[in-house]
Amino acid sequence: MAETLFLPQAGSKEEIYQALLPQVEALISGEQDLVANLANIAAALREAFGFFWVGFYVVQGQELVLGPFQGPIACTRIAYGRGVCGTAWKEKKTQLVPDVEAFPGHIACSSASKSEIVVPAFQDGEVFLVLDVDSDRLDDFDAVDQRYFEALMDILEKTRTT
Repeated sequence: MAETLFLPQAGSKEEIYQALLPQVEALISGEQDLVANLANIAAALREAFGFFWVGFYVVQGQELVLGPFQGPIACTRIAYGRGVCGTAWKEKKTQLVPDVEAFPGHIACSSASKSEIVVPAFQDGEVFLVLDVDSDRLDDFDAVDQRYFEALMDILEKTRTT
């Protein structure tokens, strides 16, 4: 895989995801190191969409611990069930939050974050990490983002089991 992403210049969000996902899959399919793969995924998403913050939290005991990310400094540890990330872990499902201020128990790692989507990845039926993407705009994520982020986590899960 080249170190350059090939993305449509004037494409829709969906067209960009359609171009990006196969490239990410090719990038991580030959690499077994989780940290390396997470770092490249975070960088690819930030490059493709210019997200305010994109990164991963990895399950360690009863906490999510900050993993590779792109963006401003972030919270290092998040307890099970706390905030958007901890809720995604506890409920084992994607959390799509149009306004983080309206989310009960939201953890404000950055006051500039306005909306957020968190998608869990599974190994042996349990969440082993979450993808966290923040925007500095309200209501910036939708069903298209959710569908493609979940597909991306499916790709990541497959690389963990092969």
